[in-house]
Amino acid sequence: METTTRDARLAALPKLSEINREIAVFQHADTRRAIWQLANTLIPYGLLWYLMYRSLAISYALTLGLAVLAAGFLVRVFIFFHDCGHNSFFPSTRLNRSVGFWLGILVFTPGEQWWHSHAIHHATSGNLDKRGVGDVTTLTLEEFYEKAWLEKLGYRFFRNPLVMFILGPIFMFLIMHRLPLPRYGKRQMRSVWLTNLGIVALAAGLIALVGWKAYLMIQLPVIWIAGTGGIWLFYIQHQFEDVYWERAENWNYVASALLGASYYKLPRVLEWFTGSIGYHHIHHLSPRIPNYFLAECQHRSPILQKWARVVTIPESLRTVTLKVYNKSRYRMEGFPKVEHERADEPRRQKKAASANSS
Repeated sequence: METTTRDARLAALPKLSEINREIAVFQHADTRRAIWQLANTLIPYGLLWYLMYRSLAISYALTLGLAVLAAGFLVRVFIFFHDCGHNSFFPSTRLNRSVGFWLGILVFTPGEQWWHSHAIHHATSGNLDKRGVGDVTTLTLEEFYEKAWLEKLGYRFFRNPLVMFILGPIFMFLIMHRLPLPRYGKRQMRSVWLTNLGIVALAAGLIALVGWKAYLMIQLPVIWIAGTGGIWLFYIQHQFEDVYWERAENWNYVASALLGASYYKLPRVLEWFTGSIGYHHIHHLSPRIPNYFLAECQHRSPILQKWARVVTIPESLRTVTLKVYNKSRYRMEGFPKVEHERADEPRRQKKAASANSS
């Protein structure tokens, strides 16, 4: 029944040309909107940073409260940085690259390297044969069974919500983003060193003004809270029960966007702070649509209204129990019980015996 339902959904998917007729009008950047977004985000963020500094003399609890609000603005800054990488924030490629670099310093992320990785994510999202770059590591149920016990333990550790959403932001934004990845080119590696230099220069300037202790007491909670929010958003965009995964020979671009990326339905205020990235199905259909047109695009497209895979906040909270992809059921599931692993042992033994005989 699940296979039949899935096949019917895939067969009924609209063609990309049909979708483009409805969304093409939104695939153009607007300089005035981009500048206004920068102003209504960077100015309040700077003001909040100053207020956090002043609040240290009153109560650190007040500082942390302001840090939550500042982190919301920093998530929004990251969406602008993200759009610059897709060349969709400004009409000018040069402006996208230069503004994106400076925004990358604020969000502790090297532009060229992250943008390159993210472009690979867009080209491979939902493709079981091309996982591993720019995505949340996800194993199939069969792959999980075949892992050695230590590898299973490592995967369980990684998929633990405390690790992914509490330790993950510190590891990603303070450590991993500081390291150039040799599999990328010179431009990407250079962006890491330049971003690191920019972060050090900005930190040095702020430390000269407020002192190193105040700087750490302000910046660390802000980047950690914003990082947690960002990782959560990225997680929920492609981690829900009936998410689309397929082998390369059957992979479909439209399916990967409409069935493999969610419409995370958020209250208006959270939609603003997250730069409308909850309309992720639209973003995967057309990364050239800037964040400031995503909501309007959804509301004016009958196709998108019909096909959007809506994920509500309550449903999103339940997705943390999803750990592996069951290919036979086309669904994300929790970790298998011990008895399931034992029941699967004869199959693994038969497979090993066949391999040895050959």
